[in-house]
Amino acid sequence: MGIIPKKGGAVKMERRKWSSQQKLQIVLEGLNKETTIEKLCVKYEITQAQYYKWRDQLLKYGHQAFETKNLTKKEMRLIEENKKLKGIIGDLTVELKKNEL
Repeated sequence: MGIIPKKGGAVKMERRKWSSQQKLQIVLEGLNKETTIEKLCVKYEITQAQYYKWRDQLLKYGHQAFETKNLTKKEMRLIEENKKLKGIIGDLTVELKKNEL
């Protein structure tokens, strides 16, 4: 990851695309506990917030690797969006019921 100088002396870190395999390797290395998360993040030039985001994704969706039906990213996104929309519909229904009384 390169550093790009900005006006006024500030620096901006160049964004890097990580493959799913690279993310998995980094998270597994962190879970291995042979090094601290801080050192791991320095090694790969990522923030600790980014590491924990990837770790949480692995812990949330890791079980899908063992399911017979593997979903695409689009299918997973649509399932999550569907859950979110159903929650909104439920909240709005409750709100409408309150207003009717």
